[in-house]
Amino acid sequence: MSKKNINRPDKLSRLVSVAAMEFFKKNEGKALNYKQVATGIGFTDTAARQQLIIELAKLKNAGQLTEPERGKFRYKESSSLVEGKIDISAAGAGYLMVENMDKDIYIHPRNIGTAMDNDMVKVRISYRKGKPEGEVVEIVKRAKTQVSGVLRMKGTYGVLVADNPRFSYEIMIPSTSLNKAKDGEKVVVKITEWPIAGRQPRGEVVEILGMPGNKDAEMMAILADFDFPLRFPAEVEKYADSIPDEVPAAEIKRRKDFRKTITFTIDPVDAKDFDDAISYQKLDNGNVEIGIHIADVSYYMPPGSVLDEEAYRRATSVYLVDRVIPMLPEKLSNMVCSLRPNEDKLCFSAVFELDEEATVLKQWFGRTVIHSQRRFSYEEAQEVIETGVGDLNAELAHVNVLAKKLREIRFKKGAINFEREEVKFTLDQNGKPTGVYIKKIQDSNHLIEEFMLLANRRVAEFCGKTGEQEHKRTFVYRIHDSPQPERLQEFSAFVGRLGYKVNLDTNKQEQISASLNKLLNDIKGKGEQDVIEMLAIRSMAKAIYSTKNIGHYGLAFPHYTHFTSPIRRYPDVMVHRLLQHYLDGGKSIEASPLEGQCKHSSEMEKLAADAERTSVKYMQMLFLKDKIGQTFDGIINGMNDNGMFIEIIENKCEGMIRMRDIDDDFYKFDPRTMTISADISGATYRLGDKLKVQIKKVDTEKRQVDFKLVRE
Repeated sequence: MSKKNINRPDKLSRLVSVAAMEFFKKNEGKALNYKQVATGIGFTDTAARQQLIIELAKLKNAGQLTEPERGKFRYKESSSLVEGKIDISAAGAGYLMVENMDKDIYIHPRNIGTAMDNDMVKVRISYRKGKPEGEVVEIVKRAKTQVSGVLRMKGTYGVLVADNPRFSYEIMIPSTSLNKAKDGEKVVVKITEWPIAGRQPRGEVVEILGMPGNKDAEMMAILADFDFPLRFPAEVEKYADSIPDEVPAAEIKRRKDFRKTITFTIDPVDAKDFDDAISYQKLDNGNVEIGIHIADVSYYMPPGSVLDEEAYRRATSVYLVDRVIPMLPEKLSNMVCSLRPNEDKLCFSAVFELDEEATVLKQWFGRTVIHSQRRFSYEEAQEVIETGVGDLNAELAHVNVLAKKLREIRFKKGAINFEREEVKFTLDQNGKPTGVYIKKIQDSNHLIEEFMLLANRRVAEFCGKTGEQEHKRTFVYRIHDSPQPERLQEFSAFVGRLGYKVNLDTNKQEQISASLNKLLNDIKGKGEQDVIEMLAIRSMAKAIYSTKNIGHYGLAFPHYTHFTSPIRRYPDVMVHRLLQHYLDGGKSIEASPLEGQCKHSSEMEKLAADAERTSVKYMQMLFLKDKIGQTFDGIINGMNDNGMFIEIIENKCEGMIRMRDIDDDFYKFDPRTMTISADISGATYRLGDKLKVQIKKVDTEKRQVDFKLVRE
């Protein structure tokens, strides 16, 4: 700054003040002393630097700067409140999850207040050593209404010790609210009074589940912990029971009749809710007509009925290891709507004429009536496909050929072949796990998958794409955003350390997807497969429901929806209703209410997935409980400040080697490199490393498995 510009005190004051504020704005969040500011602005003149000290004090007094540390100043943000969902760790720290922010905001335990895990909260942002930290100032919406745990009596009142380690409160239960529950029992408590400063939350027992460690009690506790209802309200059951078993003759006349067309279902051997069926008909022109027939749940469930309201509240069926908690009462899910063989059933169908290259030449959507001639399990259908012998062998063989061509086309266009191994259990007559195995994915699974994908894609295109004009009609899509480049780079760097390569030197999805698919194929059957697949999925965005179509990155579809599982997913019911509305010539409807339903459905889907994973982990614990002291080969699939998460290669069971139990050195976790390293020896553990572990402790009540590191 020249002396010519600063020879008048008032002008100097104004120039220094403006320059200082601009510099602080550029460095928002940083606490700076006057020397740092002077250097940053370029003030070398003594008069200007002295004036800067005066101006910093003025700006602080005017409320434009704050002084978090003596002699250090920081720009005072005009808007420091943000809203989001809080994630509270087992250690008590909070992390605010805010949409459109790259990183979660850390909240120290002392600044969490009365917030509980997954609550929607308002947080005031401040900065500590240049890093953002939050303080909860308001609870916007409580996440939980009920909590599972063990009841402990303290004199005349009870206290609930929650199963979930992230629930940091003990709930006080007055004697009048115990409802016959006894000390030591596992119960579900409804929170009736939320915590305020210095006081515990209060609640009442609404369900007695049994004794801790009892498998049925623990499974029901998992459902309660994720806020899923344990039974249907009486009025919903009554409504379902009033639905006739037989299909009305008048309704059949209003529909396209496929009852004489060859039709079959393929489902898991233990399934009872059959959502979908496939029909096959050879046409005179040499082409084939394939019908994808989906249970017409919307016919039986009018909007606004008690049945519809309960289905929306649940939004999804929950599939635990040993039981299903259905979205619809059993009368519908397993009987009236289920496409059981040798029964007339009402469907909503997508029917396609295909040539031998699986090109769609014609399509038709509408309501139908079908009569399935054969119910296959995946294993039965696979045997027919492989041997060419059995019911409908020619039809299954032809449909399988077409499915393979659809699959080939899909991958050529950039679809990613995510196919994570699914852990299954063999159970004895008491439901106790006696073995662990991996579900095999074969041609029969792919056959169903490809035709369901075809129906979902074509329905989305029909409703969301009119001629060359996009988004003219409001619709419900299943969307999957493209991954953030930095996440893919991190993933590429990780697999590079394991000797693999992902090609990111391109902007073309087809080439990136081809590289990812090659990687996923190369790791099949190897010890690091699970870790790499898990991290590949984490590098991607989450698929959700929305009326705002951005396409589905993982499937490489510009338009995609969920049309094929209305017995177990509420968004599919929404899609059926919208499709019929547009088939009837209806105009586009308001998007806002549907978007709210999409958000709710996405949230419930995540909760269901979390509950399902928790049930798998519980069964893994039961399986390991009588194997204390046994040694297994494992692989590191996660780590944090507490230690390393290990998956046993042989049976996919998981547990933790706690840092405090590795006593040959002092170890530290580095979240940037995702490594745990020893201070003295320099020994380092990384994701994907293989090691031997011994089963040290299995605590089914706390849902924890502890391993001990076995030195080679």
